[in-house]
Amino acid sequence: MLEPQTLKFLSQLKKNNNKSWFDAHRAQYEAARIDFSNFIQLVIDAVQKNDTTITGLTARDCIFRINRDIRFSNDKTPYKSHFGASIKRSGRKSPFAGYYFHCEPGGQSFIGGGLWQPESPALKGLRQEIDYNWEEFQSIVKKKDFKKIYGDVYKGSDVSLSTTPKGYEKDNPAVDYLRLKSFIAETKITDEELTKASLHKKTVAAFEALQPLLAFINRTVA
Repeated sequence: MLEPQTLKFLSQLKKNNNKSWFDAHRAQYEAARIDFSNFIQLVIDAVQKNDTTITGLTARDCIFRINRDIRFSNDKTPYKSHFGASIKRSGRKSPFAGYYFHCEPGGQSFIGGGLWQPESPALKGLRQEIDYNWEEFQSIVKKKDFKKIYGDVYKGSDVSLSTTPKGYEKDNPAVDYLRLKSFIAETKITDEELTKASLHKKTVAAFEALQPLLAFINRTVA
């Protein structure tokens, strides 16, 4: 579980997203960061028992900085109003598919993961793997636990081509997945759930249900 004060800090930061306020509340930030880090470490310790690819990772390897990169953004607010952790082989900066935890008060939190916007060669290889091993891929996304938690891989217009990718036919049984540019799945978490003791169990179960999909994707990642 996360402490209510962690959510309170992020909510206040969203309303006061400037350096002077942040500096004045740095102690609260440090407490919130430590709280989130401790939770992520507990999750890593549990998940790595069934996923040896993340053995030895620490929360520090996985948690993103709260500072925003504003160099190419019209939004010049300096800080993120959320905590995020990407748990995957070699840490958050690696090209592998992985687990993701997003803590953002106001109903914006979620558990999930996958592979976000891979480079063209990796995307081409993953599409080919799905095409060649359609029955295996289909069995993964239709597993009871995966469907119960995630429903399916996310197929929104923001991650999906409007046309069939070159080299594939429109009647390919896997076409809805072959059109994807990102392969992710997520499930929402309420603010109330974030501060419940059951959050750890819920997160570990969600990640374990996602693990077969990550293993399939990572077969194609160099």
